Amino acid sequence: MKILLLEDDVILSEILSEHLSEKGYQVLSAYDGEDAYDKIVKNGYDLMLLDVNVPLLNGFELLKLLKEQHIHIPTIFITSLDSAYDLKKGFDLGCDDYLKKPFDLMELDARINHLLKVHNLNSLHVVIDSKSYLDKLTYELVKEGKRVKLSKKDFEIIKYLLSQKDKIVSHVELCANIWIDSEIPTDATLRTHIKNIRMHLGRDFITTIKGVGYRVNIK
Repeated sequence: MKILLLEDDVILSEILSEHLSEKGYQVLSAYDGEDAYDKIVKNGYDLMLLDVNVPLLNGFELLKLLKEQHIHIPTIFITSLDSAYDLKKGFDLGCDDYLKKPFDLMELDARINHLLKVHNLNSLHVVIDSKSYLDKLTYELVKEGKRVKLSKKDFEIIKYLLSQKDKIVSHVELCANIWIDSEIPTDATLRTHIKNIRMHLGRDFITTIKGVGYRVNIK
């Protein structure tokens, strides 16, 4: 799992990065908000650990900017700010958890493990239904025991739509979360990917809401 760590205290950043790396995570550190934003847009991450009081673009501003661009990444704020106002602001912006400094590394591990379960980040399978799932290791769709190799983009589209299965995902949001590290596709290209997915999972798997976006039909 890839973690973006935004922390301007160099010593604390090194401690956290070393600890998380020993846990098997791939960690990339940023020391100001603008650098963190550039790294997120170019690479994409599974989880963000954000300090609030950092230079150029603070943690709150960074998360707000990402949300405005429809980039959704599970987020834990790690900060000395602990007022009710700051706590409310963090959750209103869409963070998943809030960890007050100073904290024990075991507490950080517990909070990360909780998000792994909530967002199904540590599983090698993404369940579609009782008969099919996505294999993260091989980028394959496994349906009734048969394996089908998917393109990386088709795989990521299915995975993202499943993570947002209770809502309609707009074209903009889908592209922002799938094509983070490359050129945004044309509408025709996106429609081709949706067509490919329906070919494997059925026409009813994805519903097109004209002029709005897409929704997966999974109970």
